[in-house]
Amino acid sequence: MATENTGSGRITLKTNIDIHPVTRALRDGKIHSSLVDFGYADLNPAHKGFKAMVREQAFDLSEMAIMTYLQAKAFGKPLVLLPAVVMSRFQHHNIIYNSQFGEIGPADLHGRRVAIRSYSQTTGVWVRGILAQDYGVDLDQVTWVCFDDGHLAEYADPGFVERGPAGKGPVSMLISGEVDAAILGADLPKDERLRPLIPDPHDAARDWHGRHGIVPVNHMLAVTEELARSRPDVVKEVFRLFSESKRAASEMAEDDIDFTPIGVEANRKGLELALEYAVQQKIIPRVFDVEELFDSLTIELGA
Repeated sequence: MATENTGSGRITLKTNIDIHPVTRALRDGKIHSSLVDFGYADLNPAHKGFKAMVREQAFDLSEMAIMTYLQAKAFGKPLVLLPAVVMSRFQHHNIIYNSQFGEIGPADLHGRRVAIRSYSQTTGVWVRGILAQDYGVDLDQVTWVCFDDGHLAEYADPGFVERGPAGKGPVSMLISGEVDAAILGADLPKDERLRPLIPDPHDAARDWHGRHGIVPVNHMLAVTEELARSRPDVVKEVFRLFSESKRAASEMAEDDIDFTPIGVEANRKGLELALEYAVQQKIIPRVFDVEELFDSLTIELGA
């Protein structure tokens, strides 16, 4: 369990936050607080702690994949979202195919097999949503080959999801030709045979941003309900520190797109689309109002 948070005064939070551009100043200790210290978990990458956070509330504060948080909300886990994006990215380049077996594009996916680490993985939900909405892919006509269980013990993959064989993974099956495409995260393999399924993915992503006005959210911050209830001053201070860390990163940024928006309104469109895709793909049973994802304290942060 996380730290026993009662009373007042200085506190050390059990924390699972990775080093990202917007967290670097915080992680490096360049930003200080008279109220909060952080006891960082030795987890790299941070997603190794997501299962423990949703199942056991093992941390007071954690970054959290947005699809994992939506499932935690659906299953009544005592967690509260902060309106602060830790990491987001365009997703068009994250579905690849093996050109050794012929050229294919999104329109060729019907009747084919696509591998992904976990069906409920946030990257996969975004990619599938883009394929369906922008490229006319009927997701029910694709066989999704997955390998890992989701972070929530209560969640079971839909019946149309196929479990990949033990000892194999998305990349190995793509290289061998056992699947036709694969959705990967940050670690795209350097292999000239493996090419993006969506043509000109970076241009396509910029066009997508122009139409939607958002960047697909990957990770946001979450705290336990216990911390939010017992130490609202600490939660406010965490948000202040993160905001200050983001400002330090922004001074070095050269991009005109905000990849880490802060505040409910700044994140509303992104969360609404994430919710829409999650319901369509049977990740969660119903669409929540954006306000339901926060509590009376965190919904006001950044306003």
